[in-house]
Amino acid sequence: MLLNCHSYFSLRYGTLSIDELVEEALNNGVTTLGLTDINNSSGVPDFIKACHKAGIRPITGIEFRADDQLKYVGLARNREGMRELNELLTSSNIRGITLPDRPENVDNCFIIYPFMNRPKIRLRDNEWIGIRMQHIRRLITSDFRSNQSKLLLLHPVTFAGTDGYQLHRNLRAIDHNTLLSKLKGNQTADPSDRFWPTLELRAALHDYPRIIQNTLHVTSQCEAEFDFNSVKNRQTFTGSRSDDFQLLTKLAMDGVEYRYGKKNGEAIQRVRKELDVIARLGFSAYFLITWDIIRYSMSRRFHHVGRGSGANSIVAYCLRITDVDPIKLDLYFERFINPRRTSPPDFDIDYSWKEREEVQDYIFKRYGERHTALLGTISTFRSKSIIRELGKVYGLPKAEIDLLIDEPDNTRNNTGIISQIREIGRKLTDYPNLRSIHAGGVLISEEPITYYTALDMPPKGFPTTQWDMYVAEDIGFEKLDILSQRGIGHIHESIEIIRENRGVSIDIHQVDRFMADKRVRELLKAGETNGCFYIESPAMRGLLKKLQCEEYTTLVAASSIIRPGVARSGMMREYIRRFHNPGGFTYLHPVMEEQLKETFGVMVYQEDVLKVCHHFAGLDLGDADILRRAMSGKYRSKEEFQRIVDKFFQNCRDRGYPEETTREVWRQIESFAAYSFSKAHSASYAVESFQSLYLKAYYPKEFMTAVLNNFGGFFSSWVYINDARRWGATVNLPCVNHSNYLPRIIGNEIFLGFVFVKELHEEIGQEIEKERKSNGEFNDLEQLVSRIQIGIQQLILLIRAGTLRFTGKSKSTLLWEVHMLLGKKDSQELQNPLFIMPRRKFTLPSLERNRLEDAYDEIELFGYPVTSNYFDLLVTQFRGEIKARDLNQHIGKKVRMVGQLVVIKYVRTIKREWMHFAAFLDDTGEFFDTVHFPQSLKLHPFKGYGCYLILGKVVEEFGFPSIEVEKMAKLPVLNVDDKRPLPELQVHQNQVASPWEI
Repeated sequence: MLLNCHSYFSLRYGTLSIDELVEEALNNGVTTLGLTDINNSSGVPDFIKACHKAGIRPITGIEFRADDQLKYVGLARNREGMRELNELLTSSNIRGITLPDRPENVDNCFIIYPFMNRPKIRLRDNEWIGIRMQHIRRLITSDFRSNQSKLLLLHPVTFAGTDGYQLHRNLRAIDHNTLLSKLKGNQTADPSDRFWPTLELRAALHDYPRIIQNTLHVTSQCEAEFDFNSVKNRQTFTGSRSDDFQLLTKLAMDGVEYRYGKKNGEAIQRVRKELDVIARLGFSAYFLITWDIIRYSMSRRFHHVGRGSGANSIVAYCLRITDVDPIKLDLYFERFINPRRTSPPDFDIDYSWKEREEVQDYIFKRYGERHTALLGTISTFRSKSIIRELGKVYGLPKAEIDLLIDEPDNTRNNTGIISQIREIGRKLTDYPNLRSIHAGGVLISEEPITYYTALDMPPKGFPTTQWDMYVAEDIGFEKLDILSQRGIGHIHESIEIIRENRGVSIDIHQVDRFMADKRVRELLKAGETNGCFYIESPAMRGLLKKLQCEEYTTLVAASSIIRPGVARSGMMREYIRRFHNPGGFTYLHPVMEEQLKETFGVMVYQEDVLKVCHHFAGLDLGDADILRRAMSGKYRSKEEFQRIVDKFFQNCRDRGYPEETTREVWRQIESFAAYSFSKAHSASYAVESFQSLYLKAYYPKEFMTAVLNNFGGFFSSWVYINDARRWGATVNLPCVNHSNYLPRIIGNEIFLGFVFVKELHEEIGQEIEKERKSNGEFNDLEQLVSRIQIGIQQLILLIRAGTLRFTGKSKSTLLWEVHMLLGKKDSQELQNPLFIMPRRKFTLPSLERNRLEDAYDEIELFGYPVTSNYFDLLVTQFRGEIKARDLNQHIGKKVRMVGQLVVIKYVRTIKREWMHFAAFLDDTGEFFDTVHFPQSLKLHPFKGYGCYLILGKVVEEFGFPSIEVEKMAKLPVLNVDDKRPLPELQVHQNQVASPWEI
């Protein structure tokens, strides 16, 4: 009888989770229940599962609304009906058009119009009028008083009781961004939109038995069908499973020759073994579709990195999906073949952020928009976001909201309104808030994807599912991740820039050669990794130096143990200790020695978690994998997770392990499993790191230009400018005669791009580059104005940014000239004049300008000085007692250093106090690291970016020095009116590079 129920997937409207909705239905004696969330079908799969489990007959549909107005409710009679409703909503979302007043092509659905807003049309057989409980009395004065043949009960359910109604009102106020007190009646549900017991519904309709009959008639014809067992992905690549396997075999065997040569028996044997497994489990199409995407991107010369658990596969390696050699790293594809996991290994394919959308576009065009979609995700209300939203709803000033978030225990927060906000916030925690896009998931389906979901059209421009990856997996989809990262852009553009600037072509896939290269290994060991993918952060730089890392296998391990949980658990430090002293420790248990000897008894990879759960605790591989995935947030069933945890501890008790041993093993699993990588994933990252390192080792200036072109990596652009100078490049301000929109290198000179000038319009920067390439360089300011359509304010930005210094005139002179030239006119008036009029020449007095003014111009326009550095701007001439390179000679001593702040890492201690780890550059451009414990930090906090005087004790860990800070003060800088001349920019080249490299 209840056909119009809302779950909390009716975003910012519904208040009941799917499980709560079904439970309330049971409590009220409901045997048939309809889910019709507002403009989405996100909850349908979970709803059908929950109803079957509870013994309730499910009906599914969608409530279609335009803003706050209900247009109609659609109920699916069968599977085709749900597809029709999804396609109706999808068409509106994708085409950006209003929902039709009367839907067409919905023959397998019932369409129910609201009684109070019913259309004046002749109803079709599948069209009905629905009446709410509170409107029954209106029948007496309506056209339906004597004939209810097309009338049925459409009573909405949005909440369970009074508390639910108040929660609903708060959600509606958040959605409308208004005060709770200003909500209008049509913006909220009616207080009666709750569950009514079935007997009460029947009693209320006692005088209108036909309405009950019609309602039961409609419900009897609706069947919610959903197949949760079959694989939903595209089943074949060629159209035939046997042809797929033949093609995959051909490609894999060709790939063996490319990767291993003609006579590598071990590789051939392993490929054949894998192919048998792939064929038996029906994964051929999945591998071929991935290969097809790689083939397309390689034809476009797009660089990619294949990673994820699929990198364990030698077939993937031979298809060039990945560059990870599973034989070399002893990776086993069999990890995925267990009784509880029959899905294919996942592939994560990384592209440059500039090229990913072109790859996605190919996928949609190649496999069809009806069968392709980006994977959605649903963001939820979290603690701080809830408080901020509710604070606005209750009319709190921003200062009070900030106080509540930043200082929740402050006594000024002890008010009635704050208590109410906290209570509502607690109830809203983890409620769905907004639908968004998964980082890279793409689905390619055998049947039209609207059989399973309606599609949204986010700003990205590709249709997107309304449910997330958890639902996708539950119903039988395997996603393919097409991701983007700037590290790929660094590599791809480096290769292009090197070809242009040096005339050298590089095969970036010769990874084995890179790994064996002495110069590359030296850079890795020295932590000279700025700009290199995944290994440039201060924490990673420190780890590399502590490990004295210079080999691929060590870097693979480092890529995983750097993850947050390992460091917090203390196992990262333990790994480093054991790495340097492999005979100086005792294994926690013989099983740990047997299974984890390669990693000195420390769980480093996801496979290690599986091994320990299986061999130490006796879990089967299926349960072990569920445990790992649940800890990493990729498995939803809390009951199943708890069952396996209980089984872990019970098995350990049954095996007679000491309780403290079991708990220590579990502590390590718990801290590690949530953050660990698979070995193949870490290996893929390490491959990309070596590719970056090779480019930096042999072509550092071109590499840093590519890093700047991609707007940096872990650090801000000025850090990479510093690094480029250390490697011998001359870094110049933008110049209209040499710069492009993006940075450019000519010989050893890097010219920053116009893109770095704040507030300079993109079209101006692009037009300057285009005009210069077409018609030659500019001779002077007047010619620039006559050839480029530009306003005076944009021209002033170009002058202040130093882009016209080729004229030999000072900025002050050029600024006078541009006002004389343009005044209030637009430059278009000076372009292509019919007659060239002689211009009056003015002789200007000498206009003073100093380098300090230029430095402040650069800080304003670029965010940092380019022709000088921050140390040049300091009032003091003191630059520290020692330099970063000397720290190891002062272990245990107190020192004073001056450093420019680069980055801060914020960490909470066990006592919930803040401590910081920071990275600085000294005046020679070298990094040093600092530790700021809570007490020191309270007395000497950071005060923004700039240069600091630091007093502290030099300490070291595994040969890596840092400073434990006792005192710290931000140093004052010169005033722009100060007449002290700035020194010429000093460039200190790095200590790793050979002289010829500079």
